[in-house]
Amino acid sequence: MKALYVFAALLISLVCLQVPIDALAQNPTEVNKLIPDSVGKLPPPPMLPQAQPQPKRFGRAAWQLGVAEATPFIFNTISGAPYAKVTFKSIGYNLNPTHWAWDKDIFQTNQFGHPYHGNLYYSAFRTNGYSFWQSAAATAAGSYLWETFGENEAPSPNDFVNTTFGGVVLGEMTHRLANRLVNNRTTGFKRTMTEVAAFVINPMNGLNRIIDGKWGKRSSTLTASDSTIVSAEFDLGARSFNSRNSNFIKYGQYGWFARAKLIYGNRYEDFSTPFSNMYISAEFGRDDSSAVNNISAYGSLAGWEIRSSRSLQHLLILSANYDYIKNEAFFYGGQSVKLNLFSQWAPVRKFKFTTTAAVGAVVLGAVPDPYLKNGRNYAYGSGVAYSGGGGINFKDRLFLSADYRGALLYTLNGNESHYFLHTVTGEVRYAFKNGFSIATEPGYFVLRGVYKEYPNFKQLYPFTRISARYSVNL
Repeated sequence: MKALYVFAALLISLVCLQVPIDALAQNPTEVNKLIPDSVGKLPPPPMLPQAQPQPKRFGRAAWQLGVAEATPFIFNTISGAPYAKVTFKSIGYNLNPTHWAWDKDIFQTNQFGHPYHGNLYYSAFRTNGYSFWQSAAATAAGSYLWETFGENEAPSPNDFVNTTFGGVVLGEMTHRLANRLVNNRTTGFKRTMTEVAAFVINPMNGLNRIIDGKWGKRSSTLTASDSTIVSAEFDLGARSFNSRNSNFIKYGQYGWFARAKLIYGNRYEDFSTPFSNMYISAEFGRDDSSAVNNISAYGSLAGWEIRSSRSLQHLLILSANYDYIKNEAFFYGGQSVKLNLFSQWAPVRKFKFTTTAAVGAVVLGAVPDPYLKNGRNYAYGSGVAYSGGGGINFKDRLFLSADYRGALLYTLNGNESHYFLHTVTGEVRYAFKNGFSIATEPGYFVLRGVYKEYPNFKQLYPFTRISARYSVNL
């Protein structure tokens, strides 16, 4: 549980710094933690009686969504923001669907600010008894209301998608993480600190715990705590990187980095519940462009068991993903839906082979465009995302893996163009006892833009990481 507190603290710091949240598919070695044979060392979750369903409270959910709408509007009005001067004329204009237009906000506002705002809409209903899909619909409604009535600027499709899709992904993840963090059977200082941390992670959930009198109160039932299996990894080490598209050895830069990963749930056990299995990762360290370089979030929507035997297992998972990359060479933020095939083969006791393959649609992606002159330095596009990889596990000591992820985007708003994004990573890791291991990871990011009226460009970001890792099952 201590590791979960550490991961929560890292997530809190990211939220306070307003850092975007993204999702990339897991690498093959992490599949081991999501298939039954590989979690055999974990204690089975306690057999608890079925919890009573939480009653739906539409009135409370509606006024809390209203507060989430009104708070930034009041702040913008007091600060004198020109877009906050809403009139009946601007509302009438915004109600016309033909007036929608792409906005010119900065990357961080569109790729994090709007998803975080949508997370509040989502949580207003999710924490008041509504299901995943019902809360998702409320998020879309909240986004439309803000675009129409919250500003005098024309509603923008990128804001609507980022607020709705990103809000649902971020909202369900923070909802589950906050509830997993709080142990309703404890009291004292430790309990207070977990309540505070959970409140920061998901303010709507914390607010409703206060209203319902659950804050700090010990529960007499065993059904009040989330007992989902969670594993976490923490890396600390050094990395070399280069953004000059030239000699990697000569122009390489060096610095420290840290990374935290959290895997929630066992997807083999529950196919039908959205986000019953989640993957969250955050990497940060020395980089001249940003302290946070790569954040990943993945949530399952549905799943199917294709084949399962003692030596071979196949799982097909539909997932929602949010991607964010920020380094000296380029930046990228996108939202996608993928169909993932996870396979594991254990021909003998000492070896396990894992593979992954995924393909899906990029709903909306933001990529840099050096030729744009409309006040925004990035273009929006949609396209296809694809990935694949493989890994070997020898005696749960030596781990080898290789992973490829790519995307092809066609511009929807920006100069006429299309983009290719490629990431290749590998890892060699040796595990010691008590959850400690050492790892080295070479890899690179590549972004190539192909333009109709301008010269093409290519940005390359090679890197190598060496780290000490601590893994723990919670």
